[in-house]
Amino acid sequence: MRYDVVVVGSGAGLMVLEEALNQGLKCAIIEKAKFGGTCLTKGCIPSKMLVYPADFIREMERSNRIGINTCPPEINWDIISQKMWEQINFHKKIESNLLDIPNLDVYKGTGVFTGTDSMDIRYDDDKPEDTIYGDKFIIAVGARSSVPAFEGLENAGYITSETFFGEQFPQKPWKSLVIIGGGAISMEFAHIFSALGTKVTIIARSSRILNKEEEEISEFVAKQFKGNGVDVLTDSSVLSVSKDQDSKYITVENQFTKEKTTVACEEIFVASGVQSNADSLSLENANVEVDEKGWIRTNSYLETSQKNIWALGDINGKYQFRHKANYEALILSGNLFGKQKKEVSYDVVPWTIFTHPQVAHVGMTEKEVKAKGISYKTAQNYYSDVVGGIAMGYRKKDEDNGFIKIIVGQDKKILGVHIVGPQAAILLQPFVYLMNEGYQCKKKVDASTEKAGIKELRTMCPQMGTYEPISNSMVIHPSLNELTAWVFEKFH
Repeated sequence: MRYDVVVVGSGAGLMVLEEALNQGLKCAIIEKAKFGGTCLTKGCIPSKMLVYPADFIREMERSNRIGINTCPPEINWDIISQKMWEQINFHKKIESNLLDIPNLDVYKGTGVFTGTDSMDIRYDDDKPEDTIYGDKFIIAVGARSSVPAFEGLENAGYITSETFFGEQFPQKPWKSLVIIGGGAISMEFAHIFSALGTKVTIIARSSRILNKEEEEISEFVAKQFKGNGVDVLTDSSVLSVSKDQDSKYITVENQFTKEKTTVACEEIFVASGVQSNADSLSLENANVEVDEKGWIRTNSYLETSQKNIWALGDINGKYQFRHKANYEALILSGNLFGKQKKEVSYDVVPWTIFTHPQVAHVGMTEKEVKAKGISYKTAQNYYSDVVGGIAMGYRKKDEDNGFIKIIVGQDKKILGVHIVGPQAAILLQPFVYLMNEGYQCKKKVDASTEKAGIKELRTMCPQMGTYEPISNSMVIHPSLNELTAWVFEKFH
């Protein structure tokens, strides 16, 4: 069977598929797991069903600051879990809808390239392989958890985000949990389970957790975790893992003091990064290039080294967030099926870590600005400095008094914005729109003249004062910002 468009992976790739079908093209979708991609089935959406109850618990614990005394909450894990599974199970509706679409064939298996325009579909059961051909291939197969080869880990057993949102989902919160890793996934699960009463220990190789954030924000979050009873072991290497009938044990060594510590726990959560799923595609048969870490190389048009193959989302190794993948899918859809060709831009990529306190980030860190030799200024403002924060109970001396840090160039250009505290995602998003409009206008001005006045700017940048900067920006997913940003889609 030959197709106009073949999409491999059912996350953000579905957006490109939808547009191809709208064009009346013959299409195929290949998915080996649940439909909807990582975010829906084992990532940002189900995790938020757990994050919000954890946030609520933490807010209750500090409610006496605003004159409200509360009792310790009674946690109904079954109801919390049910709401989470309702979101994950939306994959069934997606699959059902796809099966009913004309001009679309659905293959539930693993796609393997056999040439630049051909692919075999391999199935887990004894079903014979299918061979298909395509004029255009869209690769959106994402990434998976990277599991280090620690001595004894496989024998002791562990969970990852994939198995947590699958067959290893707990019937009740664990009594104790060790999380290996100091990144976003680790921080979210540390928040979730520590709020639910689990004794949590974080083990990180780096000198600080959240090492892509501003140093003061990393330190702030670590201090809050420790205040909530979470043990944070940084600069620590796992030496071995073992188990007995009662517990699992992880022996770690401090990289500087060489002191060894053994931590006992009920379960181990490995959240030490992700790796590319490109190794399942036999890309060598299609002469598609990957980088040294296995991510598919793409140019500014999301083209691979083969002119009929494109890649988007986590698989190209660039900013692995669903809102970034959605943005790429919109650009690629326009390039393939629209009238104008447009480059992707990663100048303004926001993200939020839904831990406690929340962390939001867009642009460069101060360290990155210094490394580029850019003249800059910084300023900070604390929650306790504004009436809204005071009403929430924040005072200057409070250890959890969050803040915003903003970095600007000498020309008042916003270089970076970093927020730690309640609703950080919502507070950050306006800066994303502002920065995005600035970058878009600058490219047009540079192409014309550097000496443009406001009148000329409005001519060259007609999007000024319209909702285009919102529509063209990445909107942190999943966050309440989507409520206000996505309303403009209703006009279409």
